Amino acid sequence: MIKKIFTLLKLGRKVAKSDIIKILSKFQEPPVIVKILFSVLAFSFTKSNHIGNNENEGEKLSNSLQSMGTTFIKLGQFLATRPDIIGEKLSKELENLQDKLPPFHIEQTKKIIKNDLGENTFNSIINLSEPVAAASIAQVHKAQINDNGTLKDVAIKILRPDIKKIFNEEIDAMMLFAFIIESLIKKTKRLKLVEIVFLLKEITNLEMDLRFEAAAANEYAENTKNDVGFKVPQIYWNFTSGNVMTLDWIDGISIRETEELKKRDINTNKIAEDIIQHFLRHAVRDGFFHADMHQGNIFIDESGQIVPIDFGIMGRLDKMSKRFLAEILFGFIQRDYKKVAEVHLIAGLVPKEVPIDDLAQALRSIGEPIFGQTVKDISGGRLLKQLFDVTEKFNMQTQPQLLMLQKTMVVVEGVARKLNPDTNIWTTSKPVLENWLKETKDPLNTLNETIQSTSEVIKRLPEFPEIMDKANQALTYLASGQIPQNSNSYNELNNKRSEMMAFRNQSIIGVLILVIFGLLVF
Repeated sequence: MIKKIFTLLKLGRKVAKSDIIKILSKFQEPPVIVKILFSVLAFSFTKSNHIGNNENEGEKLSNSLQSMGTTFIKLGQFLATRPDIIGEKLSKELENLQDKLPPFHIEQTKKIIKNDLGENTFNSIINLSEPVAAASIAQVHKAQINDNGTLKDVAIKILRPDIKKIFNEEIDAMMLFAFIIESLIKKTKRLKLVEIVFLLKEITNLEMDLRFEAAAANEYAENTKNDVGFKVPQIYWNFTSGNVMTLDWIDGISIRETEELKKRDINTNKIAEDIIQHFLRHAVRDGFFHADMHQGNIFIDESGQIVPIDFGIMGRLDKMSKRFLAEILFGFIQRDYKKVAEVHLIAGLVPKEVPIDDLAQALRSIGEPIFGQTVKDISGGRLLKQLFDVTEKFNMQTQPQLLMLQKTMVVVEGVARKLNPDTNIWTTSKPVLENWLKETKDPLNTLNETIQSTSEVIKRLPEFPEIMDKANQALTYLASGQIPQNSNSYNELNNKRSEMMAFRNQSIIGVLILVIFGLLVF
């Protein structure tokens, strides 16, 4: 515990000497006791460095967090998904937080590969390049390997040295700080600060096991192997471990380079439609989708195929959720609000006593204004958000996996519209949803049969069931923003709380003993 306090003081001084508290005060005034604490920690005989004045407050905040390393970058990214805690405006500003850090030396890369994969495997890797990309948790090198007699270009992703140890020490110190704030400022208890920090720890620790990301990529590739125009890089398991992941190198163009795509006669309008259709197909057909499909994670290869990268965050839908998603989106396209209401009731998502006509009327209040807009301005992701907001009034059960899908859909639509501002989301979505609903035969009646299997998890890799189970659990935690009370994580969180409470009580007793001793002696 003493080590945690020392780490906390170092982190506190790092925060205090940055512009973070000053910037945050412009979004939301922190408690006086917090401002005093950081003022004390900021004391220095040297002049502190401040972020440039030409940037807006969001850019200053993002740059400050980035300059303080992995733990603060991950905290900022996580808080960007929690507007309920930090407010919509600040959450929006944090969405631009870049996950970039200076690369570590290639000699450290070689040492990690040797330790993890063995001398023989390391020696079979040739032309290992300097880092081509470096983020807060890992960096990527280009290399070549001999795959059954064929020389292949690969990307090798390497975890930063000691990143797990550094992150966990810092996040435990942050958890102690959250506990202190909750103890001193009672009204912050509703924010569940300790639980939020613990949730970040759980999710990021899974991201730091590259076997999980490799397993997700492998499953994604298996699901999509017959999808024309879409290709997931192959994983090379003999060159993969907890700290090392090896997959195909992609020779392609990032979709953010719209002008370069057009120069090569690539139809960006078709690519925009394909990205949306593939995303929906993976969600409703496979129940497994890429949940981080921003522009930097999508490439177009030499043959014109869409190639996603970075499989650290994936979403998963069970049978009921897949059917629910397809039915409600298609129902809105058809403007059949009663059918959408029936789906909610049959699936048990709202109580049976809810009048179906009242629910249909509420759903109509979402759908009709949409059809008064220009088609290109309609967002499926925002439609789902409005849907969840309205049905909450009818005591709809929280569907965490659908929340993650809704957030991803907004990103995917944004990506498509940057390629083609006139992308018609609904015309593009309709054939995918229509085909899937036809293939499943009378989906509304079959819906009852699928409710019994809502906990089903696809396990295509029997050697990694534990990793995939934990990953699925973490994705659910991320989407819902809470830890279920019947989980191992909940028990571990309670143990952490008990440990910190014991330390607090011991500290109080220690101070009292010192005071009494002082009174007796002096």
